[in-house]
Amino acid sequence: MNYNQNIAYVSVYAGAGGDDAKDWASMLLRMYGKYADKRGWKKSIIDENTLELRGEKSYERLKEESGVHRLVRISPFDAKKLRHTSFALVEVLPELEEIEASNINIPEADLKVEFFRSSGPGGQNVNKVETAVRVIHLPTGLKASSQTGRAQSANRDAAMKLLKAKLLKLMEEKKEKEISGLRTKAEPNWGYEIRSYVLHPYKMVKDHITKEKISRVEEVLEGNLDLLKKG
Repeated sequence: MNYNQNIAYVSVYAGAGGDDAKDWASMLLRMYGKYADKRGWKKSIIDENTLELRGEKSYERLKEESGVHRLVRISPFDAKKLRHTSFALVEVLPELEEIEASNINIPEADLKVEFFRSSGPGGQNVNKVETAVRVIHLPTGLKASSQTGRAQSANRDAAMKLLKAKLLKLMEEKKEKEISGLRTKAEPNWGYEIRSYVLHPYKMVKDHITKEKISRVEEVLEGNLDLLKKG
């Protein structure tokens, strides 16, 4: 895959855990935004689940964040103040080079295109026209959307480029040479996690890939991911 290593698209999706999981997904997206701020990267909101981060080796530094992240805490949504476990899926993708993106042809019959109104970070409508675009690759279930552009056509182009990056990544994982070979629904596996964040009954972040363990959970959630990274 030919890509720009200085651009990363970071998406976070809530998994098992209801309101806690939705809150956890927003916490993670905020964490990556804070990390970008600390490194001086340019940050843009693509949609409610996705950030575009532009900065030196942003994709290279964040690509290993892809996977399931687990949170253990006293739930702020539980009146009994019980401990809950929540899951969220993090997806990190690069921006494809223009030439490679243009060489990927997806049959129109395999696509479903949806239009909706753009909304602000707080959920408020900022556009009364349905300029935001979501594209769905029907054979795999992969989705991509964009609402940053003012024109529907610009958002569709941005969403398509992101969808193609997702498809290429899936092709690499499945060792498929053609997009037509991707006929299985792509569903996240919530059965394992790459990192756990524990806020109760003790405080610890454990990276299950590097085996790194630290107790400074709040600092990590405030964007200090370099505590878990080397180099």
